[in-house]
Amino acid sequence: MPATTPGIHHVTGIVGDAQTAVDCYAGTLGLRFAKQTVNFEDVLQHHLYFGDTAGSPGTVFTAFADPHGIDGRVGKPQVETVTFAVPDGSMAFWTERLAEASITVQGTEERFGERVLRFRDPAGTHVELATDGQSSATAPDLWTGSVPEHAAIRGIAGVSLLSVNPFATAAVLETLGFEYEHESDERVRYRADGDLAAAVDIVHHEAEFGREGPGTLHHVAVRVDDEDDLHEWREYFDDNGYDVSRVKDRHFFHSLYVREPGGILVELATDTGGVVSDHPTPGTALELPPFFESDRDLVESQLPELAVPDDGSTGTRPSTDAQSPPSTDPGTQSSTEDDDA
Repeated sequence: MPATTPGIHHVTGIVGDAQTAVDCYAGTLGLRFAKQTVNFEDVLQHHLYFGDTAGSPGTVFTAFADPHGIDGRVGKPQVETVTFAVPDGSMAFWTERLAEASITVQGTEERFGERVLRFRDPAGTHVELATDGQSSATAPDLWTGSVPEHAAIRGIAGVSLLSVNPFATAAVLETLGFEYEHESDERVRYRADGDLAAAVDIVHHEAEFGREGPGTLHHVAVRVDDEDDLHEWREYFDDNGYDVSRVKDRHFFHSLYVREPGGILVELATDTGGVVSDHPTPGTALELPPFFESDRDLVESQLPELAVPDDGSTGTRPSTDAQSPPSTDPGTQSSTEDDDA
């Protein structure tokens, strides 16, 4: 068997307007706008990265911006929710901050010893903040550009999955290295042997079938050491009849995708360090891999310019006459060969 994963690498969602996503995740939630690049399967769509100071694996949330996409519907089989870790004692701060941003809190609850606050981002994506039991601990690369240290997001805590075959999904999680930890009436928690971004919950409440589009989570990625591990995992999944992609060069890391029997799209991504480049102001410039550089003029003419929040200010949107072209209907699940990082 290949080496098991220490936890989640990143989580990717689909949003509508790119600037609104930047205002939410970098402005309201206070994550660093680590990188703006393009969807490798559609270079005329933004792919946005948010995380800690370095954009470290385990802290990164990414978003495909599809301004012309049909709104998605959360349901089976999908990643239902992304959960971010925040310090104990910060829930009052976050409740007030979300209200100031006109984001309605959907509710709060106790879950496996954590305090959890539920809300939806402007696209409708299900997002949670959960206390991490570290009221005074500071993450090594904590970003505090617009949120004070005592409340700042530490990274991803985990995800919740809506599977059409929970037992098969659990078996895949165990194969990847997640172990059973807790269960309640509506969820079973599995945890990897890592310090951050290690929890995956399989939820089993009633839910309709989902539709991919803005407001849904596209996939969850887990960490592997290097490209050799990816090839071993690809051979394993292929030998066992899984729908698995080839190993892909995502420029910032290498990865592959597997559609597990419960229908969840899982990416395995190499643990190559942070995604923040050596650009003097990451997030302000469109970064393209070398194989797209020849198309830069076309790409930049079709993508809107983005204002980067500065110390809590959402900034002013630069004026631009460029409009993103219509995209294809994202309402059906894409194959593993066509999924981006």
